[in-house]
Amino acid sequence: MKKLPIGVQDFKELITDYIYIDKTKYLYELITSGKFYFLSRPRRFGKSLTISTLYYLFKGEKDLFKGTYIYDKWEFKEYPVIRISLLDTTNDTEEELKDGLLRIIKREARKYGIKIESDHYKYAFDELIFELSRKERVVILVDEYEKPILDNINNKEKAERYREILRNFYVSIKSNDEYIKFVFMTGITKFTKTGVFSALNNLNDISLNKKYAQILGYTQEELERNFKEHIKETALEMNMKEKELLKNLKMYYNGFSFDGESSVYNPFSILRFFNERKFQNYWFESGSPSFLYEYIKGKKIRYEDLVKYPVSELDFSTREIEEANASIFFTQSGYLTFKGKEQYGMEYEYLLDYPNIEVKNSFSKIILEANYELERGKIKEINKTIWKAIREKDIEGIIKEIKRIISAIPYNLHKKEESYYHSLIYTILASTGLNVTAEELTNLGRSDIVIEEDTIYIMEIKIDKSAEKALNQIKEIKYYEKYKGKEIYIIGININSEKRNIDEYKIEKI
Repeated sequence: MKKLPIGVQDFKELITDYIYIDKTKYLYELITSGKFYFLSRPRRFGKSLTISTLYYLFKGEKDLFKGTYIYDKWEFKEYPVIRISLLDTTNDTEEELKDGLLRIIKREARKYGIKIESDHYKYAFDELIFELSRKERVVILVDEYEKPILDNINNKEKAERYREILRNFYVSIKSNDEYIKFVFMTGITKFTKTGVFSALNNLNDISLNKKYAQILGYTQEELERNFKEHIKETALEMNMKEKELLKNLKMYYNGFSFDGESSVYNPFSILRFFNERKFQNYWFESGSPSFLYEYIKGKKIRYEDLVKYPVSELDFSTREIEEANASIFFTQSGYLTFKGKEQYGMEYEYLLDYPNIEVKNSFSKIILEANYELERGKIKEINKTIWKAIREKDIEGIIKEIKRIISAIPYNLHKKEESYYHSLIYTILASTGLNVTAEELTNLGRSDIVIEEDTIYIMEIKIDKSAEKALNQIKEIKYYEKYKGKEIYIIGININSEKRNIDEYKIEKI
């Protein structure tokens, strides 16, 4: 059984000893049909491994690719390759960033025995491209192109200064076109036409291109084929049938979509899961919760704010990331994803939601902490209480706990809006790790909150009306019909806007 490539980003090392998901079909399509490419994907999705794979392709190391799609199709001619990763720079100051870029260029030059004369980061880049191209046109691979900007996303002035430095640096790629064979750049956020790449208008952005929607991440077929032995052993250890394990894996770690149609698994979570053999929030907790906390608190983010309105492709490239709507930033960074799309004339609009239980659970906890001023210990206590009530089918206990939580939130934070309470109650339930959905907050025109475990619980929330009216709406919509064959409870809830809490509820078993 091959090893799990947790943290392995070098293709040469990975292909020898670890499980490798062959994505070279996509790379072959790229390198044979174009020249300048850009791809944005969330962190830990395989961007660095893709850069590494392209590096060995253009270095002509054919033997590494035995058994892959590209092996008998590509010429494997050796080209000079400039490989740049902004992860290699520090950016506490502008001078540190400039010095870091210069060091990267000089390090790449040393690999080819070239001495760079200039001590200016931009001119040094020009010099390296020209000198390398004397024998063969140059390949340029750039990883995490915007890291210095993202590191300072809460400091607009500093982010703009760093953007100007990177703009000056990357313009060398445009101005040296005649010396270049191929360019591939990655990052977390898409670029704008006025930002870092304002002078680099020949990049083909494939981030939302349907053809490349599954270039990174694991498809269902790739998961089941490449992790067959791990699935079998893990199911045995967890005392589950393989079918049940696969169903749970899909709920927890699948759901990332970059075209609104197909979806992929987060590779980091899958690898960690098979290593640990238990369901945890691996990808989310490997990130920067403190940064997210400050961002959510600063912008007063609610679930409804993130998913209420669809977004278009233009929304991803009309504003710089620190000025973009929160939903755009969170979609690019992987905390939201496309859950469907609609076409209006020539333009598509995408519906947004959390990709899976892992993200939904962790993100909801941060929202409760940052926006509703609930302490982490209290959230943990809430989660335990609601889970216990779910196991015992104690619906009154769940309502009682929700009321207690709402009353613990500072009075001045409450709003007299039905959507506010929808969002809050959904976030409370999602923070527990339950499989909960909020249909109303996407595009279906319904206000149901649905908990889908062994038993189904459907909630309708009204403000200053009646629990009876809320219950009747569920019956009129007949939303429970899709769950026939399961045990179903419908719950009507009324919020008193003066008391700012639940004042009445009704429960029926269908």
